[in-house]
Amino acid sequence: MRTKAVIFDVDGTLIDTNGLHPAAWVEAFQHFGVKVDPDDVRRQMGKGGDQLMPSCLAPDLIEQKGPEIERFQVDLFKRKYLPRARAFPGVRELFERLRAEGQSLVLASSAKADELEHYKSLAGITDLIDAATSSDDVERSKPYPGTFRAVLERIRPIRPEQAVVGRGLAL
Repeated sequence: MRTKAVIFDVDGTLIDTNGLHPAAWVEAFQHFGVKVDPDDVRRQMGKGGDQLMPSCLAPDLIEQKGPEIERFQVDLFKRKYLPRARAFPGVRELFERLRAEGQSLVLASSAKADELEHYKSLAGITDLIDAATSSDDVERSKPYPGTFRAVLERIRPIRPEQAVVGRGLAL
């Protein structure tokens, strides 16, 4: 069966945020008096905050302050770290080549919707994207499959077996 769509993650795949997100989480945890090993946080990247916090914080702290910690981290990331994000070289060229080959181009991200828009602009691919999902579109973030289910719904009538997940340009 012929591939008709390529689905990409964004953070750490198309946009170099590999060090930025872990640094923001470590700083946010420290703000709330929690010292964590940056390597432990780094190993959790790819997950949304709802999935990352249980790996680093005690359940009672998550229950008491989880939403406040996540809001703080999101604000901190947008204010201090997001301006340092950069697209990996060649993202636009890759997307143009895939588009020329007839592929639908799709983003499936744990980023917030406004961050995702910023990333598309950074990479210069806003005009090449056929569909996208963000953490705002699902109840639970990756690694739960809701992000991919949502994006597959948006690209119908393309069937799941006609889509592949691209590995991007991260080194």
